[in-house]
Amino acid sequence: MVIKSIRPLSLAKLSALLYAVLGLLVGAVFSVLAMVGGFASDSSHGSGIAAAMGIGGVIFFPILYGTMGFVASLVGAWLYNIAAGIMGGIELDVQPGSVEKIS
Repeated sequence: MVIKSIRPLSLAKLSALLYAVLGLLVGAVFSVLAMVGGFASDSSHGSGIAAAMGIGGVIFFPILYGTMGFVASLVGAWLYNIAAGIMGGIELDVQPGSVEKIS
Protein backbone atom coordinates (compact mmCIF):
# COMPACT_ATOMS: atom_id res chain seq x y z
CA MET A 1 0.00 0.00 0.00
CA VAL A 2 1.34 3.44 -0.90
CA ILE A 3 0.09 6.72 0.55
CA LYS A 4 0.21 8.99 -2.49
CA SER A 5 -1.65 12.01 -1.17
CA ILE A 6 -3.30 13.42 1.92
CA ARG A 7 -6.32 15.69 1.89
CA PRO A 8 -4.88 18.77 3.62
CA LEU A 9 -8.17 20.09 5.03
CA SER A 10 -9.13 16.68 6.40
CA LEU A 11 -5.80 16.30 8.20
CA ALA A 12 -5.90 19.92 9.39
CA LYS A 13 -9.36 19.54 10.98
CA LEU A 14 -8.37 16.35 12.78
CA SER A 15 -5.11 17.89 13.98
CA ALA A 16 -6.90 21.02 15.16
CA LEU A 17 -9.17 18.90 17.34
CA LEU A 18 -6.30 16.84 18.76
CA TYR A 19 -4.17 19.91 19.45
CA ALA A 20 -7.12 21.73 21.03
CA VAL A 21 -7.56 18.82 23.46
CA LEU A 22 -3.84 18.98 24.19
CA GLY A 23 -4.17 22.74 24.70
CA LEU A 24 -7.03 22.15 27.13
CA LEU A 25 -4.78 19.87 29.18
CA VAL A 26 -1.95 22.43 29.12
CA GLY A 27 -4.45 25.17 30.02
CA ALA A 28 -5.74 23.11 32.94
CA VAL A 29 -2.20 22.66 34.30
CA PHE A 30 -1.54 26.38 33.78
CA SER A 31 -4.79 27.18 35.59
CA VAL A 32 -3.90 25.02 38.58
CA LEU A 33 -0.44 26.57 38.80
CA ALA A 34 -1.93 30.06 38.57
CA MET A 35 -4.39 29.27 41.37
CA VAL A 36 -1.61 27.88 43.57
CA GLY A 37 0.38 31.04 42.93
CA GLY A 38 -2.65 33.17 43.73
CA PHE A 39 -3.26 31.39 47.01
CA ALA A 40 0.41 31.80 47.92
CA SER A 41 0.20 35.55 47.28
CA ASP A 42 -0.10 37.85 50.26
CA SER A 43 -2.33 40.39 48.53
CA SER A 44 -5.87 40.03 47.27
CA HIS A 45 -4.85 41.80 44.07
CA GLY A 46 -2.44 38.98 43.21
CA SER A 47 -5.05 36.28 43.71
CA GLY A 48 -7.48 38.07 41.39
CA ILE A 49 -4.87 38.28 38.64
CA ALA A 50 -3.97 34.62 39.15
CA ALA A 51 -7.63 33.59 38.89
CA ALA A 52 -8.03 35.58 35.67
CA MET A 53 -4.86 34.00 34.25
CA GLY A 54 -6.12 30.55 35.21
CA ILE A 55 -9.45 31.02 33.48
CA GLY A 56 -7.70 32.64 30.52
CA GLY A 57 -5.36 29.67 30.23
CA VAL A 58 -8.23 27.21 29.87
CA ILE A 59 -9.70 29.37 27.10
CA PHE A 60 -6.50 30.65 25.43
CA PHE A 61 -4.40 27.48 25.18
CA PRO A 62 -6.97 25.29 23.36
CA ILE A 63 -7.59 28.06 20.84
CA LEU A 64 -3.86 28.69 20.37
CA TYR A 65 -2.92 25.01 20.11
CA GLY A 66 -5.89 24.20 17.86
CA THR A 67 -5.06 27.05 15.48
CA MET A 68 -1.38 26.16 15.37
CA GLY A 69 -2.17 22.47 14.80
CA PHE A 70 -4.60 23.34 12.00
CA VAL A 71 -2.15 25.60 10.16
CA ALA A 72 0.88 23.34 10.66
CA SER A 73 -1.01 20.25 9.48
CA LEU A 74 -2.49 22.07 6.50
CA VAL A 75 0.96 23.21 5.38
CA GLY A 76 2.50 19.82 6.23
CA ALA A 77 -0.05 17.89 4.17
CA TRP A 78 0.38 20.29 1.26
CA LEU A 79 4.17 19.86 1.39
CA TYR A 80 3.78 16.08 1.71
CA ASN A 81 1.64 15.98 -1.41
CA ILE A 82 4.29 17.92 -3.34
CA ALA A 83 7.09 15.66 -2.08
CA ALA A 84 5.04 12.49 -2.67
CA GLY A 85 4.38 13.61 -6.23
CA ILE A 86 8.13 13.82 -6.78
CA MET A 87 9.28 10.82 -4.73
CA GLY A 88 6.27 8.52 -4.98
CA GLY A 89 4.79 8.50 -1.48
CA ILE A 90 5.24 6.36 1.61
CA GLU A 91 5.18 2.59 1.24
CA LEU A 92 3.47 0.63 4.02
CA ASP A 93 3.66 -3.10 4.63
CA VAL A 94 0.40 -4.31 6.09
CA GLN A 95 -0.69 -7.72 7.27
CA PRO A 96 -3.10 -9.36 4.82
CA GLY A 97 -6.68 -9.31 6.02
CA SER A 98 -6.10 -6.51 8.51
CA VAL A 99 -6.85 -3.65 6.15
CA GLU A 100 -10.38 -2.30 6.21
CA LYS A 101 -11.87 -0.11 3.52
CA ILE A 102 -10.56 3.43 3.94
CA SER A 103 -12.88 6.16 2.76
